Amino acid sequence: MAASRQVDLLEPIDLAEHLGKVELYLGQVCQIAGISKMQLDYWTNKAQIPTKGRKQRIYDIDALETVMLIKQAKDKGLNLGAAIDAARRFREQGPTAPRPEESV
Repeated sequence: MAASRQVDLLEPIDLAEHLGKVELYLGQVCQIAGISKMQLDYWTNKAQIPTKGRKQRIYDIDALETVMLIKQAKDKGLNLGAAIDAARRFREQGPTAPRPEESV
């Protein structure tokens, strides 16, 4: 089979469909979120972020989103407690429409 015909057999892959299967180790979450392992450990305990694993914490994509929302709130000046509350409320409500000054 010619290479061009082989390529024609392929279809685009929607990675979003598979994100629920993703599992990340503590170091990977830290790298993605831009925080230290000490911060992630503390936030995980304080925010009661669910993890898997016994000897090493394993984070799913929802946990990663929570961590990144907390980081975003902290970067905007909220203390940790308020950042955790904001992340929790955001996840419960889902994203809202952008404000006029946010749209381009």
